[in-house]
Amino acid sequence: MRRRKRQLDEGNLPLMEHIKALRKVLVIAAYSIALGTIIGWFISDQAFAYLARPVTQLKTINFITTTPMEPMLVKLKVSLFIGVALSLPIIMWQIWSFVLPALKQNERKYLYIIVPSSVLLFIGGAALCFYLVLPVGIKFLMFAGGGGVQSTPFVTKTSYLSFLLTFLVTFGLVFQLPIVLLILIRIGILSPKTLAKKRRWAVLAIIIMAAVVSPTPDLPTQLLMAGPMYLLYEISIWLGYLVARRRETDLALK
Repeated sequence: MRRRKRQLDEGNLPLMEHIKALRKVLVIAAYSIALGTIIGWFISDQAFAYLARPVTQLKTINFITTTPMEPMLVKLKVSLFIGVALSLPIIMWQIWSFVLPALKQNERKYLYIIVPSSVLLFIGGAALCFYLVLPVGIKFLMFAGGGGVQSTPFVTKTSYLSFLLTFLVTFGLVFQLPIVLLILIRIGILSPKTLAKKRRWAVLAIIIMAAVVSPTPDLPTQLLMAGPMYLLYEISIWLGYLVARRRETDLALK
């Protein structure tokens, strides 16, 4: 009986080690976000002034405050946003160190490529959104259809911040399309030839996807999202030929 209990304890030991390692990851991530948020508190005003440029550059839209708590809540949200951004390298490093020991050598090789590429694509999508799509979308939404009744455009800081973060995250996630397609090609579910033959259907699917996931219902914003998505689709086809060739080589060596 004692021997059996000892065997069970030894079998549960790796699981407990994984739980402790995961707890360490979460604790370090929480502390890094908290420290980043404290730093963000001191630069949150300047950060919000920069994030608000798509609105302030129009000079015909003014920010207003509708509740006594709104300025403080906006400052806290911006500080948290900065905290997450500053702590992201630490969080990714902790996740990386937690996952990497469980992977085989060939799996690690692909992870070294996928993770940095995914981060760069997310940043690229968010940057395209902030510098190109957002100014056009705000101008269209605020002034389209306003000729019938004269009105003065006002925007609350809270609503704008939520609107901005929704836009940035949506575009960042949409730009993960090449990663998804190349993984499907690598595991053999898709082929670059199939993607090339289905271009017409891909265009239709991209337009529908842009209409569904776009934070706003206006056509200019949806087109500005659909255009880069189709370009990424074409890039995925050409990169897919390299991935498919490598997959055939690996299968031939087995």
